[in-house]
Amino acid sequence: MSRHPKSRDLSLKWLKLFQICAQKGSLQAAAEETGLTVSTISHHLRSLEEHLGVELFNHSRRPMTLTPKGLIFLRNIDGALHSIRKAEAEASAGNVAEATYLRIGATDDFESDIIPELAVSLSRQMPRCDFLFQGGFSYDIVEQLRDRKLDLGITASPAERLRDLYERPLLRDPFVVVLKVGEEQALKDIVEGRTKLPFLRFTSNLIISRQIDSHLRRSGISTSNRFECSNNQTLMAMVAAGVGWTITTPFLYARAKRFHSKLRLHPFPAKSFARTLSIVSTPDCSRSVVELVNTRVRGLLTDHALDIFHVSYPWLRDKFTLID
Repeated sequence: MSRHPKSRDLSLKWLKLFQICAQKGSLQAAAEETGLTVSTISHHLRSLEEHLGVELFNHSRRPMTLTPKGLIFLRNIDGALHSIRKAEAEASAGNVAEATYLRIGATDDFESDIIPELAVSLSRQMPRCDFLFQGGFSYDIVEQLRDRKLDLGITASPAERLRDLYERPLLRDPFVVVLKVGEEQALKDIVEGRTKLPFLRFTSNLIISRQIDSHLRRSGISTSNRFECSNNQTLMAMVAAGVGWTITTPFLYARAKRFHSKLRLHPFPAKSFARTLSIVSTPDCSRSVVELVNTRVRGLLTDHALDIFHVSYPWLRDKFTLID
């Protein structure tokens, strides 16, 4: 392959598109990611290959595969592009008032109270910024951060390593037992399966369900399931109706205000356990933006959950807490 005329500089756009195509394995996927046309991306890749004088992709394969030289080139530019993106983010958002674009994902747990107030607060402090707010399950938020479709997420910490993402622990959210008011059977008997009251659980694909199931196994507790649901509100409704009992957390329970008069929280009768809610960000996300979100969310958690539950359930004071 002939080398591109030397008078033309190596383009940063070429490098960024090359990295995206290498990650996605297809021009169409890269086009969807970037908003460019397939022909435009193909032109930039060809320009890069001509400039270098080597083939980086085996263009006859589907999905696209890197040549040996392409693999070496990708390894060498990954770190450089990471540093460039981080520098760009810091330069544009070192002063948060100058930030122009921010994509935030948060689990549905935050939608009713926290995210609306956070959005209003950020819009005032970042007047030039275009925002994207997106809800979803924790594993979806983490995957979108890994794919660089989000800049920052507020999510439950997954058990697996976050690799190149940065985590800022935010809240210790302990697991508690929820029973209908007036339930007369002993809590320990209910949890350990010695009653006919069934366990109403989160669906098994959720991070919270895996955490609960893992702890129950470690504690030697076997439960009989009658109902699985991905929605905490529905579980609270079922318990309030006397259908069964469940395990949730104070922060999740806080969203089910309409059922609170019919429900009571109880400490888990065996060894206690908790999940961690965190702010997770990409390496490119400005530290000043992360600090701003961290400070505001902590204040909102205190106002909307911690202060209220510490009064209603004093035994939660040392368990349901912000993480310094």
